[in-house]
Amino acid sequence: MLKQKINSDYMNALKNRDNVTKNLLSVVKGEIQTIEKNQSIDNLSDDEIIKILNKMGKSLRESIQISTTIELDKELSIIESYLPKQMSEIEISEKIDNLISNGVTTMGDIMKSFSGLPVDRGLVSKIYTSKIK
Repeated sequence: MLKQKINSDYMNALKNRDNVTKNLLSVVKGEIQTIEKNQSIDNLSDDEIIKILNKMGKSLRESIQISTTIELDKELSIIESYLPKQMSEIEISEKIDNLISNGVTTMGDIMKSFSGLPVDRGLVSKIYTSKIK
């Protein structure tokens, strides 16, 4: 379970005095605990934890666009290590080409076909828009 892995990695970072990892995982653990408390549940599902991590990853990517630092890059790589591997641009492009050739041409239908897949929705939109021009 993802929550147990995060807790274990937090303890390792604490023991190894890896402050960047420890501080980041402390924030992740806090987010998980807050949501669990608000929803009155004991353990969030891995899918819910992935949503939290995706949100934090998106925020870090935006921060990196403004100001790149070694610490931000490390935090992003830590967050990404817990997330499922994202589809590449090539994989997204091939899937969109296949969908278009099968008659799926609206943005909504394209996006629906990517629901549930580990993909950057912004990248899907960008690739789709470039193909229909």
